[in-house]
Amino acid sequence: MSRIILHPSGKAVECGAGDTVLMALEKAGYALPNNCRAGACGECKVKVLAGQFDQGMVLDMALSTEERRQGYGLMCMAKPLSEELTIEWGTEDARPKLFPPHENMLFVVIDKRAVAARVVELRLRPVGPPMRYWPGQYVMFGNAEAGAPLRAYSIANAPRPDGEIVLHVARVENGQTSVWIHDHLEIGATVKISGPYGTFIGDPTVETPVLCLAAGTGLAPILALAEAALRRGFRKPVMILISARTRADVYGVGMLSWWRTKHRLFDYRITLTREQAEGYLFGRIDAVLPPLMPDLSRHSVFVAGSPAFVETCVDLVKRLGAVEQAIHTESFYAQQKPVIADPSHLLAC
Repeated sequence: MSRIILHPSGKAVECGAGDTVLMALEKAGYALPNNCRAGACGECKVKVLAGQFDQGMVLDMALSTEERRQGYGLMCMAKPLSEELTIEWGTEDARPKLFPPHENMLFVVIDKRAVAARVVELRLRPVGPPMRYWPGQYVMFGNAEAGAPLRAYSIANAPRPDGEIVLHVARVENGQTSVWIHDHLEIGATVKISGPYGTFIGDPTVETPVLCLAAGTGLAPILALAEAALRRGFRKPVMILISARTRADVYGVGMLSWWRTKHRLFDYRITLTREQAEGYLFGRIDAVLPPLMPDLSRHSVFVAGSPAFVETCVDLVKRLGAVEQAIHTESFYAQQKPVIADPSHLLAC
């Protein structure tokens, strides 16, 4: 067992025997840019500052002789030889890059269950290679033959080795796709997924307290972001505040409670807007948040939900001191088109 030290943060990641540095980082929740995973493209190139490693077989065009002399390595093939290996990750030139989206990837529905009054949870596994994505991104899927047009659904889990993704689908009356998913899509069915899309992602270089505000299935990307951050040992306070109409609309409490027990700096609260109940706050976000967190000047804020919810929350957190560049939003529209970042920010195919 070796340790991968991330510079300049000083965070450490365990690397099991036989694992590459890339594998260790991904298991810990870090999505280091990569493409070929075979030492041929150079996307996972980082500078090794201390320690020894076996680079394995890589192509000269991906890692030149001069780059080797300067200490660079390809992490998809690199295996630590020393007890500690320090790599440069999290500096200005190592900010997240988005993975290029792919169309019509085959997934199988391995589970489907109701998690709230109007929400079902789908668990999908890829037939081919896992889809590479950042926590907070979304996919598009539907079924044209069944009259269900493509719709956007946020991924509700951080990347996993088996490629499984979790989606939360709210039933929308007269919504062709959500009705098809709720009433007709069965476990064992094969579906085509396109993605990932969106820029609602965290930045591994940021070390600030975090506030997440979610309504409805806006909780999905928030769960993915929180899972990834907690998995990699994020050590700043994280608060998730969820708005729901009634207790029947609340879901995810089991996982949230487990995180709160396991991570002392993590907490969550739920506010209901249409009923009062013991153990819950009551009222809209703009009424309950100020007494809880009156100063957000040092926080990173993530907001996901309907456009009206997002707009209200953004105005609110700005009044509480949040700076605009630290506010990240994801609005859920009835008909959403894929949002792809500027091509200069995409990883090469």
